[in-house]
Amino acid sequence: MIKTFTFTILLLLVWSKVYTQTGEAIDNLKHQLAIAKDDTSRIKAQAYLCLLYRLGNTDSSLLYGQEALKAARQINYPTGEILALSYMSITMEQMGNLPKALEMAFEALQIGKTNQLENKCEAALNAIGETYIILKDYPKALSYLQKQKSICEANGNIEALAYAKKDIAVAFEEMNQLDSAIYYEQLAIQDFRKTGREEPQTYETLGNIKMKSGNHTDALNFYQEGLQISIKNNERRASAEAYNKIATFYKNVNQPDSGIYYARKGFEESQLISQKKTIQEAAALLSELYEQKDTKESLRYLKIADAYKDSLFGAGNIQAIQILVTQEEEHQKEIEDAKINYQNKLKQYALFAGLGILLLIASILYRNNRQKQKANKVLEDTLTNLKSTQSQLIQSEKMASLGELTAGIAHEIQNPLNFVNNFSEVNSELIDELKTELATGNGQQAIEIADNIKENEEKINQHGKRADAIVKGMLQHSRTSSGQKEPTDINALVDEYVRLAYHGLRAKDKSFNATMKTDYDESIGNINIIPQDIGRVILNLITNAFYAVTEKNKLRPDNYEPIVTVSTNRSLSFGEGRGEVLISVKDNGPGIPRKVLDKIFQPFFTTKPTGQGTGLGLSLSYDIVKAHGGELKVETKEGEGSDFIIELPLTKT
Repeated sequence: MIKTFTFTILLLLVWSKVYTQTGEAIDNLKHQLAIAKDDTSRIKAQAYLCLLYRLGNTDSSLLYGQEALKAARQINYPTGEILALSYMSITMEQMGNLPKALEMAFEALQIGKTNQLENKCEAALNAIGETYIILKDYPKALSYLQKQKSICEANGNIEALAYAKKDIAVAFEEMNQLDSAIYYEQLAIQDFRKTGREEPQTYETLGNIKMKSGNHTDALNFYQEGLQISIKNNERRASAEAYNKIATFYKNVNQPDSGIYYARKGFEESQLISQKKTIQEAAALLSELYEQKDTKESLRYLKIADAYKDSLFGAGNIQAIQILVTQEEEHQKEIEDAKINYQNKLKQYALFAGLGILLLIASILYRNNRQKQKANKVLEDTLTNLKSTQSQLIQSEKMASLGELTAGIAHEIQNPLNFVNNFSEVNSELIDELKTELATGNGQQAIEIADNIKENEEKINQHGKRADAIVKGMLQHSRTSSGQKEPTDINALVDEYVRLAYHGLRAKDKSFNATMKTDYDESIGNINIIPQDIGRVILNLITNAFYAVTEKNKLRPDNYEPIVTVSTNRSLSFGEGRGEVLISVKDNGPGIPRKVLDKIFQPFFTTKPTGQGTGLGLSLSYDIVKAHGGELKVETKEGEGSDFIIELPLTKT
């Protein structure tokens, strides 16, 4: 069960002693209740008394739970409502009132979702999981227990996490998945020891596993160890279960007298805490054990067992449980439908906004094209000016060419838009089918249709992001730089973008790791460039290099160390102050296949998976370097890596 105490340091200390000093813990809680100065502290004390009393006095447990629930509702305190309902559901489950246990737990979950307090619902999830274990619906039990486990891992509640793992192990043991059961039970034992206590039920589950494996001696040892811990901790529920397990063991090895002794002990312990499940189990055991010794006693216990079995699993209870489960599933479906409708509206708005942006881009490009046509007419009359500004005009005209970019838009944007439209139409049809299945009560088919709708929504989201990335890339690609060349320390610029790329990737992916090596030629000095544009080129090349070594590292090659090397040097010619500056970005990644090497600088070509690249980075980098009168080259070898080299004209300042 869940045991969380946060509202005072003293209560935390009390809670840590809850099993070894139950009476003292209850007295301390009552004292805190008496001196509490605010309503929330009183409600928490009452809720935890509800949880604590379930071990030996279910009437008191429910009394304190009802008081906490009433007070929480009076002051509109949803956390208190969740605690009270969750802990009472645990008590109801132990008493065998399974419909009421589920009703309270489901109500706690709804309050948590309405008030964004799902992280307070560990106990409700645990109660539902244990109830489904009793009902032998193990897949549903695992579903709720795994949710509890995730919440506990997120909020660091080690003890509640241990109980989740313990019950997961029970479900796997009941399903005869013994390896999984052992794995989770060992994890639970480790977590319990971190809290400084032992949980007897973990040893009972290990005993069950040993029995199923045919190792009866070890099974008995585990049952006895669980019994000793439960007696020491004054846990009658666990004691009753341990007595019943030991009685079952002696029945199986044909020692009826010992079996009767332990079954009676289990029966008596169960009656003290009104735990129907273990009463029924003990009575059924006694009926079987007395069958050859005392027919009258056997019949008496058989009647008791049947009565409690009917109380637990009778038609009325099962029908009530089915109604509750159906209502909860319908409630969850309503929430999912509302989310889907909201997401669909967002997608529609995003699509309309995207179309508007495309129209704006087309308008801007058309206007730019008209302006360039007029400029070209003037430039045709002035050959001298044409020669002096030829390289800049080529770059500007390429960026502003309406025909080329419009073709790129039509080709690249059509596929993701087709996916968005097609999946939206499919979802409309599926929603009609979902309504039909819900109307006919076909819940399973409705769930499958809902899963299909969810998968389609994920695909719509994926291709919508793809279209968005293409639009952003084209905007950047078509932007005309207004920067001016200025004397720039190329080594400082390169080093700045090396660090920017490395730390940017580390911020997005904590698992990213690669060795970064640099080698700068200090004799270069300042050169005339547009620093923002050349910086963009360097950033793109370094980011690509990091991506390459990361992808190769995912393949786990032997003795592989991801390395990216950035260097600068100069090559002088035509006298002092003339020549070239070389900037090299080298990686030891997988290299570039020869069959695509001549395409890598083309717009929209990329070797990255869909959604991870638009194919505009290298094309834009190539154009920027050309506009500076330089060259962008690549040397590569498949399996060994690539070396991108920027060659810029060197002009000393």
